[in-house]
Amino acid sequence: MKLRRARPSRHGRIEIIPMIDVMFFLLVTFMLASLSMQSLNSITVNLPQGNAENLEHKEPATLTITRDSQIFVDKTPATLENLALLLHSMLPATDHGVIVNADGAAPEGVVVRAMIQARRAGVEHFMIAVKRQ
Repeated sequence: MKLRRARPSRHGRIEIIPMIDVMFFLLVTFMLASLSMQSLNSITVNLPQGNAENLEHKEPATLTITRDSQIFVDKTPATLENLALLLHSMLPATDHGVIVNADGAAPEGVVVRAMIQARRAGVEHFMIAVKRQ
């Protein structure tokens, strides 16, 4: 005679519904994140094939004025007289921006005159470099 247990034994089972919910949430999150990284301001077109060179991102030229009124354009020494000619040859054709990296103790008059010479060379935008506190 077989005796039955009072409580039948249960086999463990894996519930996959919560796991499907979590995976769906992760899928939607990554899809939205990848869509936000794309430029959506353009119309989708079928681009032609080509073997053009990659465009290089060029940093803007740096105009440095030291505390003893020395002027440098990207580590090249310059004077107020030849600054416009030197900057004109170094500026890219599309973006006319310069980073002004002036020492805190540099005379303001020299900084202003250097910026005026840069404006004569065709510089349209000045970005002032500062140190964070």
